[in-house]
Amino acid sequence: MSDSEDYELLLPPGQEDMGQEEQLVKPEVRKGDAVALYAAMGAAAVFLFVSWTTVLINDPTNVAWFSLHPALQSLALSFFVYGIITLQPTSQPKTKAAGLSRHQLAIFVCAFPIVSIGTFAVWWNKHIRDHNHFTTWHGKLGLISMCWILVQIAVGGGSVWFGGAAFGGGMKAKLIWRYHRISGYILFPLLLLTANFGGLYSHWGTKYLSLPIRVIAYLIAPLVILVAVYVRVRLSKMNIF
Repeated sequence: MSDSEDYELLLPPGQEDMGQEEQLVKPEVRKGDAVALYAAMGAAAVFLFVSWTTVLINDPTNVAWFSLHPALQSLALSFFVYGIITLQPTSQPKTKAAGLSRHQLAIFVCAFPIVSIGTFAVWWNKHIRDHNHFTTWHGKLGLISMCWILVQIAVGGGSVWFGGAAFGGGMKAKLIWRYHRISGYILFPLLLLTANFGGLYSHWGTKYLSLPIRVIAYLIAPLVILVAVYVRVRLSKMNIF
């Protein structure tokens, strides 16, 4: 038997596994997290399914550019939901890094380009038809949301890319990231409210969907998403002082 094996056998109970234990990822899921996760993703799936089905079965070529708007915005919102919930429970360096990668992939790589194209599509549709822009609450909230998203991405990216150099790095960048997180939780209900107005009250929604379906897809589903996401919030991550 080698000296190293002799040494390992002579270690105090439990100490021989200390190195492995430090590398293990501890459970981060709280009671209710899994239910909230399934509720959020399920409600997002309902919202997405109704939006895409409505677009596809009503000859989208008839409305040309506009058809891209509900289809892409609903897809983008689904990516926003995933991007938030995938990062929420992380509290250890290894899981935080993995969660941040998924968060950026879902929001920066997928959701942001999609929602930008969807916004341009409805703007261009009004432009070529010489219609006024931002005349409804849906349009006004959508404009505010897009401007907020731009700031949100700039601040979030600047606080983590290149070690947060844009904000001085270190603890300064971490403090900015905390503000980014809080801002995101304020922005998220605004996105859901914008979707609610767009699906429940808009001309497109009332023309193609019955009231019960609109209520389920654009009122109940967003409310379920909001509650589920907030249930998974870690208040300990909100300490900014």
